[in-house]
Amino acid sequence: MTEEFVHEPVLAREVVELLRPGPGLLFLDGTLGGGGHSSLFLEAGAHVIGMDKDPRALAAAGARLARYGEAFRAVRGDFRDARNVLAALGLDGVDGALVDLGVSSPQLDDPARGFSFRQGGPLDMRMGPEGQTLADLLARLDERELAGILSTYGEEPFARPIARAIKRAVEAGEPLDTARLAELVGGAIPRKAWPKRIHPATRTFQALRIAVNDELGALAAWLESLPRLMKAGGRAGAIAFHSLEDRAVKEKFRALCQACVCPPGMPVCGCGARASFSPVTRKPAMAGDAELARNPRSRSARLRVVERLR
Repeated sequence: MTEEFVHEPVLAREVVELLRPGPGLLFLDGTLGGGGHSSLFLEAGAHVIGMDKDPRALAAAGARLARYGEAFRAVRGDFRDARNVLAALGLDGVDGALVDLGVSSPQLDDPARGFSFRQGGPLDMRMGPEGQTLADLLARLDERELAGILSTYGEEPFARPIARAIKRAVEAGEPLDTARLAELVGGAIPRKAWPKRIHPATRTFQALRIAVNDELGALAAWLESLPRLMKAGGRAGAIAFHSLEDRAVKEKFRALCQACVCPPGMPVCGCGARASFSPVTRKPAMAGDAELARNPRSRSARLRVVERLR
């Protein structure tokens, strides 16, 4: 299984240029996956702690990066707990940190994980073996709550009819797998309103995955931990594929880089506050033409980076 978990790191050149890994530096890869970004940090001479909730990802990355010896350590866990992981290892901060949000290609391509609508698979969608499955979530939520998730996390304009169709099938005891779930979604959207460039179930599956794994909650916790996680001069980056995630990163990075906290309308700053971070990217770094041709899934990737000042 480990040889099957190979995930090309998105925005590889941009990650190295902006996060600046180097000899003697300690980096935290909060979404280890197949070890693609970690390998870039290790090749530059940095030591790396890689975190992931998926045991298969940890096994694959551990085998792939074993040649780096003690320079690499893999830890199973959620990146929201990065600060506690460092404390357990006797460390008080890192020089670089990265999270690559969303689902990896090996997870998406494995029908047994329940992420994909192109092949039938169980209603799971968990990044790791713990927690509620998608089947659990669909059984627990009522129609209104489900529609709210589809609308908020998937920005799905037909959230209400989709939620109604799904809940009717669940309550009727219909055997459901991911392929059938996708059919229900497609059937609830008027054919003329189907999106032209993506499958009609894309937004719904994205929203359900975010809900099952509390991905926005994990991101918020990681962003909140950055002042205690980063050493002075250290850089933190986040790669987002979803507008809600990118917006959360953008807003928190802006807040971290904000100096004055005086109420709006004050003619002169009276707080004397100084910013603890500075922006490295004013606009998100995005994939170039060569990467887009090689890896179409990189088209929605957005990398933002900040640097700890003191």
